Amino acid sequence: MKDFLKFVNKVMHTSIVNSIIVIIICFFLYKVISYILSGKNKSLRIFTSNRSKTYLRMLKSMIRYIFIIVTILILLQINGVNVSSMLAGVGIVSVIVGFAIQDLLKDIIKGLDIISDQYFQVGDVISYKGIEGKVLAIGLKCTKVKDVRTLNVISISNRNIEQVELVSNLINVDIPIPYELKVEKAESIIENVIDLVKEIKCVENVEYRGVNKLDESFINYQIKVYCQPIDKIQTNRDVLRCILVAFEKHHIQVPYKQIDIHER
Repeated sequence: MKDFLKFVNKVMHTSIVNSIIVIIICFFLYKVISYILSGKNKSLRIFTSNRSKTYLRMLKSMIRYIFIIVTILILLQINGVNVSSMLAGVGIVSVIVGFAIQDLLKDIIKGLDIISDQYFQVGDVISYKGIEGKVLAIGLKCTKVKDVRTLNVISISNRNIEQVELVSNLINVDIPIPYELKVEKAESIIENVIDLVKEIKCVENVEYRGVNKLDESFINYQIKVYCQPIDKIQTNRDVLRCILVAFEKHHIQVPYKQIDIHER
């Protein structure tokens, strides 16, 4: 029995057991802090704005990296590595490592810029290389976006912030009307279109802007439709339907390009 207790005591004082205990404690602490910052905690439900959620997500991302670094340093110390001496040599090593992690550093710096300068925040709709998506999370390395068309989730490196555009709440819609219709008649039809568009659930406002272009086979009259960026695709479809309904009501065919042939 004494031999068994000595064995247990010896095992409990080994670096492996101590390392496992440190990992469990750090993991538990990280989970507790993550839960507090997740929004499920009642004390943080006051942070309901998109800006507050963005800050909380960024803070959670930073804490994750801090816990990883601290845990590694503690494990090295437990297993006989002189952490103090190692940190003293970081200045030399950092020059070498810096070249290898330039892109990572750029991502982290730009991630902090996104938050401080408010380029965009969680919940906004942004455009990147032809893709429009809703911002799900802003991390230290990348921003996660959900494509509004395909619902795919993509990751954009924070260093590419200069290529990102914040999508507005405005849709420009051209209404093609044949040249045969007089302006007054055309504008009365457009008023009918605007009345139909105002009934669309997602539409916030509609404005008639006048003649936008004299095309080959028709005149383009333009209206501006305002709605939430996330609803722009479906709203545009609904507006086009309103145009067709108004055209059918006034017995107007949708103009199309024609070729006139003249014979002598």
